[in-house]
Amino acid sequence: MVSRGVFYLVTAALFIAGLLLMAYQHVTFEIPFLPGEQRVVWQVEAKVEFEPTGSGPATVDLVIPDIQPNFFQLSQTTASIGYGATYLQRQNSSYVEWTKRNPVGLQTLYYRGEFLSDPNAQGSAMIVPSIPEVVIEEPYATAIGAIVASARERSADPFSFTVQVIAELERQSEIYSLLSQNFSRPELILNILHYAKIPARIVEVLDLEDGRRNRTLTPRIAVFEGTHYEIFDPVSGTSGIRPNQLIWNANGGSRLDVQGGKNARLSFTTIRSSVPVAQAGLLKVMTEQAQGNDVVSLSIESLPLEEQSLFKGILLLPIGVIIVVFLRVIIGIKTSGTFMPVLIAMAFLQTSLLVGLIGFVSIVCIGLVVRSWLSHLNLLLVARISAVIIVVIGIIGAISLLTYKIGLTEGIKVTFFPMIILSWTIERMSILWEEEGYKEVLKQGGGSLFVAICAFIAMDSLIIQHLTFNFLGLQLVILALVLIMGNYTGFRLSELKRFKPLVEQINAHRNGDETEPEYVRLKRELNTLKSNPRAFDTITQGQKAADQKAEAQKPEDQKLDTPAPKGKE
Repeated sequence: MVSRGVFYLVTAALFIAGLLLMAYQHVTFEIPFLPGEQRVVWQVEAKVEFEPTGSGPATVDLVIPDIQPNFFQLSQTTASIGYGATYLQRQNSSYVEWTKRNPVGLQTLYYRGEFLSDPNAQGSAMIVPSIPEVVIEEPYATAIGAIVASARERSADPFSFTVQVIAELERQSEIYSLLSQNFSRPELILNILHYAKIPARIVEVLDLEDGRRNRTLTPRIAVFEGTHYEIFDPVSGTSGIRPNQLIWNANGGSRLDVQGGKNARLSFTTIRSSVPVAQAGLLKVMTEQAQGNDVVSLSIESLPLEEQSLFKGILLLPIGVIIVVFLRVIIGIKTSGTFMPVLIAMAFLQTSLLVGLIGFVSIVCIGLVVRSWLSHLNLLLVARISAVIIVVIGIIGAISLLTYKIGLTEGIKVTFFPMIILSWTIERMSILWEEEGYKEVLKQGGGSLFVAICAFIAMDSLIIQHLTFNFLGLQLVILALVLIMGNYTGFRLSELKRFKPLVEQINAHRNGDETEPEYVRLKRELNTLKSNPRAFDTITQGQKAADQKAEAQKPEDQKLDTPAPKGKE
């Protein structure tokens, strides 16, 4: 058994080591402890996968972003083992080109760029497109002509004309159904604009969302009036792009060309950081390495973006863990399962708190009803748990489908709940209901939700997310605090209410001579015992004498009927 001294020494070492690591990153790489009012840096990673068609060479061309408003590109790099990489300009667009003579097996190529969200950046590499001659067969030409004529009457310039075209497609649903047989919606709008002699092109934008993987490009319509242009959503008709949308393909070039390959796939991963949290740290590391110094950055940002996105969620788990330990060990809140509230809180981060609460309560309540029916079948444990898991999956699927059909798209996010954990939770609550009653189920279920909400509030904090992602030393500090709380063996705060009547009695009760409160006498005797342990006999004899004196002063009818000592009749 480890002695208390060794335990406290190890705990103190972990705590100090964590603080020193955090101070090292703060001083060396200028990473602030609090996220300040700083501009945003988006790290975008494009992942290209393809299979070679034979033993010949392969050439891969990927279009990459150019100069555009509200973004300034800080850096760009490629990761492609065995490939040559070249940046080039073709068809008014920028490309990165990978080449290899004899690729074998599944090939994976990476392009990474860092883009600073800069409101002062106003340049644009987008050029005015030429208007091609539109040749459309009947009856499509007549339908497009009707759309153009109706939109031109309600518009004053190319931009308002585009808005009216999109509105006309919604109003004249029969014409849209006819035209959509041959054209996708963006292509249809583009052909209508060209038919009306308005310069326009399809551009592709990337929605920048923190910690997202497997993202794809979204088509938009760029409409020009002279050198000025506006970008429209082909579905809603809204003008402009949001601040978190990056124009990836600005001049309508080919998105991805693969020669010597097949089954090509393109996906994107995006992560948000801030300056100087990410940029200053990375620049510091690059400068030190360029000088030949061996610098350990201790930063998750050195990993690929896909892994960074994964760790950004994993590093929040210790925050939920320490909250669970505090509320269970110190406060004394009962939960259904030890760390089930942490996993539920992680699901709340994906679904939002309100949707998560409604989804969790709905799934558990329906699951308890089904589980009560299964209990009458006398199934074996493994079969019963398996049946509950299948039922939970069915409940989640039904909730997602139902909410989607009625237009509540937020309900689809209930798929983020851990299904196995929910199944075991339903099983434990059902057994607890049978053994202890519904009150204990409500107590533990309510405690689990309360702990999960507390963990969610902490993990959803921008400050907590900033600290956990940028300071790995914080994990050691949390570990030390968990060990300290795990060593606590005293009363929990929720148990103190049991001793309230005893405290009131001690404060109100006086000893036999009615001259001082009982708690004063107890404190005095405790101090005496600490200074002289043998004084216990003297205190005991004094207490006996005081009791005898008090008994003698009572009236005869109130005296205790105590038996006489043996041998004395």
